[in-house]
Amino acid sequence: MRRMGRKRRMNEQELNQQEPEILEQPAEETPVEAEAIDVAALSAAAAKADEYLALAQRTQADFENFRRRNESVRADAYAEGQRSVALAMLSVLDNLERALQAPAEEGDALRTGVDMTLKQMLAAYEKLGVTVINRLGEKFDPNLEDAVMQGSSEEGEPGTVCAVFQKGYKMGDHLLRPAMVKVVAE
Repeated sequence: MRRMGRKRRMNEQELNQQEPEILEQPAEETPVEAEAIDVAALSAAAAKADEYLALAQRTQADFENFRRRNESVRADAYAEGQRSVALAMLSVLDNLERALQAPAEEGDALRTGVDMTLKQMLAAYEKLGVTVINRLGEKFDPNLEDAVMQGSSEEGEPGTVCAVFQKGYKMGDHLLRPAMVKVVAE
């Protein structure tokens, strides 16, 4: 057993002596070649980094555009929803106004309640930016009014609105409902 132990030690010593020689052999390149390889690798890495930076900037710009478009679409959808509700409630407003035109006794509680409800509806419409189209006596505008009758020249100047049968309403720049009017014939 002793002999095997010596042999094993000798082999380890021989191996230790041979390893440094193996490690030193591949380093035969000149410093100029090593520099050229490093510069080429460095420039390739810099080009790749520039490419990734440009990609990241484009992605960020695309996301900002996406965010702005979605915000615009959301705002448009919200405004369209408000206009739809305001349009649906116009018939209720018309009926409240008609109820107040009916004859009533002094101190009628029902009439007082209808009047208060009408005032609340008008206040809500005002907050939403809904305005009445009141063009009585003005030149007929087909973009704002529907002419349903023709009046005589005795009722006003030709081409003007002489009577309003149903009020028209606008919400901002959008027409909710055109006014139904009577126009003096030209």
